Amino acid sequence: MGSTLLSFDEASAIVRMHAEALLRDAAPRTERVSLHQAQGRILAQPLVADRDQPSFPRSTRDGFAVRAAEASLNQPLRIAGSTRAGDPPSGPLPPNSAWEIMTGAAVPEGADAVVMIEHVEVANGTVRLLAPRTIASGDNYVPTGAEAHAGDTILAPGVALTAASIALAAFSGYPELDVYTRPRVAILCTGDEIVPVDQSPAPGQIRNSNGPMLAALVAQAGGDPWLLPTVADTEEALNAAIAQALEADLVLATGGVSAGKYDLVEPALERAGFRFHFTGVRIQPGKPTVFATLQSKNGTKCFWGLPGNPISSAATFLLFAAPVLSALAGRTDIGPRFATARLGKRAKHDPALTRFMPAHCTFGAANQWPTVERLFWQGSGDLATFARSNCFLVLPEEQDVIEAGTEVRILLF
Repeated sequence: MGSTLLSFDEASAIVRMHAEALLRDAAPRTERVSLHQAQGRILAQPLVADRDQPSFPRSTRDGFAVRAAEASLNQPLRIAGSTRAGDPPSGPLPPNSAWEIMTGAAVPEGADAVVMIEHVEVANGTVRLLAPRTIASGDNYVPTGAEAHAGDTILAPGVALTAASIALAAFSGYPELDVYTRPRVAILCTGDEIVPVDQSPAPGQIRNSNGPMLAALVAQAGGDPWLLPTVADTEEALNAAIAQALEADLVLATGGVSAGKYDLVEPALERAGFRFHFTGVRIQPGKPTVFATLQSKNGTKCFWGLPGNPISSAATFLLFAAPVLSALAGRTDIGPRFATARLGKRAKHDPALTRFMPAHCTFGAANQWPTVERLFWQGSGDLATFARSNCFLVLPEEQDVIEAGTEVRILLF
């Protein structure tokens, strides 16, 4: 076991190297799901356009299809016809004419723009673009094939399916999709002090909050959580639990990774033949995080020893375990989810560590920066504060004071 504490950047680089190797070498299993069950799953097939998109020149406004050069003279144009959404394409458009058209309808042959109904005057079967307004060719309509051509790959494998990509699949005629099977993630919570959620803790005991929390984070990251029974602080119990957990694709353990008398996870991993990549990182919370791997007949098994305090477990999962889980799930974007915000209040900290502080980010109007403020907390077991947060504020190593208004990074949940 190594004892040198790595910087956050050094530990992240090691994690990324292993995640990229898994992404390159592993062959995740696939399954087919209905489109209605595809939200959040990882696409395992190229999504291909079955026809041009759009398959006809489409109006983006209610108004009149015209030749831009004619309409820009601001003279009356005869209304030659009308097309609603769903009607077949009409035309050709006669000279010095306009064609009434609705949003989503097919633009008639010969027209090269659509004037909005708010910008015209209609009288006696004619329409006139109001001066001094003009219109350019291509305004307010989308030509055939402008978005995609038949046979084009419109979405590559390895992306998480969102509401937008599900809409695209539906539009392209996919009632079902091939997705990667969710990796199974074993969750071991260690400690004699932990009791099940439905029990009343005796003095000195606590309910198991880490298990449900990590199960939720695993599911959110694309994994299939497998919450095992709480493990007692004995060598025999840990040996048996780790052997069982190795049936999963990835293992998370909470607690037992510090330097105390009953912190037995690292010796148990040594006995099982794991190789350690780091056993501590210069971060708070989460300093004693352990990352180890085991080469087995079923491929590489990744093990994360996360600190027992719940906020530490959440932060280290998001920073280090989630990228590897993403790779096992078939995702191509495997890094932690960082974003940028403005700091609301001056922040000061001990610069010996990179700190990930529970914070709340306010996402305001479109023309305003998100503003983040660190929350007052009672340490990494303060679940009440954690529940009020929606991100971690990143306070970088070797920078002790950050002034209000400074651009900062936040780690998204």
